[in-house]
Amino acid sequence: MTDTTQKPVLSDIPDAVSEPRRRFSVQLVWIIPIVASLIGLSIAVKAFMDRGETITITFKTGEGMEAGKTKLKYKDVQIGEVKGIAIAKDRSHVVVTAEMSKDARGLLVKDTRFWVVRARISGGTVSGLGTLIGGSYIGVGAGTSDENRDEFIGIETPPVVSLDVPGRQFVLHSADVGSLDTSSPIFYRRMPVGQVIATDLDRDGKGVTIKVFIRAPFDQYVKTNSIFWHASGVDLTLNASGVKINTESMVSILLGGISFQTPQDRIDAPSAGSDSVFPLFSTRDEALKHTGTVETYLLVFKESVRGLSTGAPVDLRGVTVGEVTKIDVALNSSNSEISIPVEIQFYPELLRAQYRNKSQQVKPLDSRALLDPLVARGFRAELKSGNLLTGQLYVALDFFPKAPPSKINWSTIPPTFPTVSGSMGQLQKKLMQIVQKIEKMPLEELAGDARKTIQTLDATLKSADKLLMNVDSTVVPEARTVLLEARQSLEDVRKTLGEARKTLGGANQVLADDAPVQLDLRETLREVSRAAQSLRVLSDYLGQHPESLIRGKREDKQ
Repeated sequence: MTDTTQKPVLSDIPDAVSEPRRRFSVQLVWIIPIVASLIGLSIAVKAFMDRGETITITFKTGEGMEAGKTKLKYKDVQIGEVKGIAIAKDRSHVVVTAEMSKDARGLLVKDTRFWVVRARISGGTVSGLGTLIGGSYIGVGAGTSDENRDEFIGIETPPVVSLDVPGRQFVLHSADVGSLDTSSPIFYRRMPVGQVIATDLDRDGKGVTIKVFIRAPFDQYVKTNSIFWHASGVDLTLNASGVKINTESMVSILLGGISFQTPQDRIDAPSAGSDSVFPLFSTRDEALKHTGTVETYLLVFKESVRGLSTGAPVDLRGVTVGEVTKIDVALNSSNSEISIPVEIQFYPELLRAQYRNKSQQVKPLDSRALLDPLVARGFRAELKSGNLLTGQLYVALDFFPKAPPSKINWSTIPPTFPTVSGSMGQLQKKLMQIVQKIEKMPLEELAGDARKTIQTLDATLKSADKLLMNVDSTVVPEARTVLLEARQSLEDVRKTLGEARKTLGGANQVLADDAPVQLDLRETLREVSRAAQSLRVLSDYLGQHPESLIRGKREDKQ
């Protein structure tokens, strides 16, 4: 039996032996987590390096947008994604937070534009149909500014023209916008060369400002003296020249439009700079009136001006060189004469010859030096009928060599231009004089005298017959021949007087109040008057309802 209480002997305890320090070794089980961590870290670093800036965009509504789904696209390439949509504190708009890609950093400048692309029908264009399947997205229009920005205000409608399209913008001012709208076309020589990009009411409320964009290379044709006018719808004009219908194209009828041109005599004017301001006129004729100097003259007529209205043209051998602006009545108390003062606007530059010096500059125009020699040669103004159907008059300028000598009275304001009586007035006076002379002729007395003369001739012829019968056997042949010749002469005279009697009777019938000719003339004049009235009613109706040319006359509501 062993004694377990016996203490061990020191010699029985083995000596401690030190082992060398082992090198660090990685177990195989740790390799996979380490590799996964490295991959995750590289992905995180790459995502951090590729991550762009975070921006905010303000829209009026959040229609069509959803956080985590709605993309931001530039030229149909995704450059960002919507991360959050929140309502502003004042609840007037929504704030969209978007995360942009690294490649989009250069697009985030001051004038970059953002808008929601969705299916739209505006005017004659349809856009965004692809969003019906893929959903709405935020479109991005690159700006050209050098100032970076991360807060933007989105626009509600897509821009008509991208900022990277070559061309220039111009500003037009008009009394009203007419039928123009965003994307309405701009025409040059009936070719579409640009579009309306914005319309806005002036701050004073007295007009509108219209911004237009004209593509290159057509923008070079906009000169400093170019004129712009409405080319919208159908231009129906009823004036002394008759009925005129004018339009640029079917597109302008439906969507409206603007046309421009440069006066041919000043086509060498310098090109207009970007954002140059031009007036927008209602019609081409109105625009052409303001291409040069406009002067006012006074014409005094002694005859009736019935048919002459404000806006009637001032014509020089078929060329419009002015228009009537005012018609008054003046009574001279000293001699009780009534005259009709008519004010006109005159465009003297249309009369000047294109004299140019070596530097190709137009010589300055002196109206007095131009008109005084013409007036000395018989240059006058007169009233002429422009349309027999409507009875409208216009002012015609021409040379009248037989006119009494006269001069322009430059001392009056406006200067008084000499006139002559119109050809229609002179013709009416001559006709009235002829009618008065015919009325003064004693037609009934002449007819009675003719009857008496014929009766006397009948009695004379009968007496001659009896005389011939009595002396037939006794009168020598020579006397008989003389009597026969006398009888023949009397018969000729009788026939002549009979024809004169018939002529006087016909004239009496024509001039009678109940004569068929006069009745037919009165009826014809009534028909002409009714036709003119119908044309006036048609003109007024088309002025109030121009759309009836396309849609037809609307039925009256019962």
